[in-house]
This record gives sequence, structure tokens and C-alpha cells, in this order.
Amino acid sequence: MRNNDMMEKEEIFSKVLRAGRRTYFFDVRATKAGDYYLTITESKKFTNDDGSFHYKKHKIYLYKEDFSEFNSILSEMTDYVIQEKGSEVISERHQKDYKREEYTTTSDASVAEDAPVSEDAAVPEDAPVSSESFTDINFEDI
Repeated sequence: MRNNDMMEKEEIFSKVLRAGRRTYFFDVRATKAGDYYLTITESKKFTNDDGSFHYKKHKIYLYKEDFSEFNSILSEMTDYVIQEKGSEVISERHQKDYKREEYTTTSDASVAEDAPVSEDAAVPEDAPVSSESFTDINFEDI
């Protein structure tokens, strides 16, 4: 590998932010001409059914001529989110002590009590699972 190619890949200054399953890498790198630019990489860990895992990465290249406007818009957007929703994380997946409430209500007039429910009905991915929701399976049927 030529020296110029090595220079392009060289990390001058780096910081890492670990955030649950995500890790953010902030790297200052040098161009072939010797100027600096920033790469921001999001790496997210995924676990396969067999227990093995893999990472998906997304990378942003940010050049000096865009720093000011990028920083301004990022600041404006983050300020907006905090102003509208506060700084407390309200996503239930992020709350360690979150106690899920039942989704069912008895006053829902839009659904008849004895109406059949399709097996294809949309159920939230993170909906609570109770033993009543399982069907008895006869292994001779498989």
C-alpha cells in the first residue's frame, strides 16, 4: 500500500460514544492533500438466532467547509427536540424500571366482544406476552 493511501486512512484524533447497542465513532482523518475531515460512524450490534452477532455500520463524511452549517442545524434540531419533549428519555425500551401497563380496555366500543380476531392482526412488536396468548400445540400435527 502506498504512503498516500495510508495517509488517507490515518486517524488523527478519535472519540468513542457507547450508547446501548449502538456505538458512535468520531474520527478526524487526513485527505491525500493533507487536510482534515471528520467521519462519524454509527455501529449497531445485531444478534442472530444462533447466538452469533454482526454489526451494521453507517458512516458520514463531514468536510471543513460544511462544519459551520452542519453544527448550526444539528444544534437547532437537538434544541428543538429538548424544547418539545424535554431531556428525559421516555422510550420504554430505555427505562430499566419501566412497568408495562396492559393494552386491553373494557370500554373499547369499536370492537365487538365476540368479534373474531384475525391471526394476522397487527400486534406491537414489544407487546406483553402472557401464557393465555399461546395456543396448545399437538406435536403430532407438525
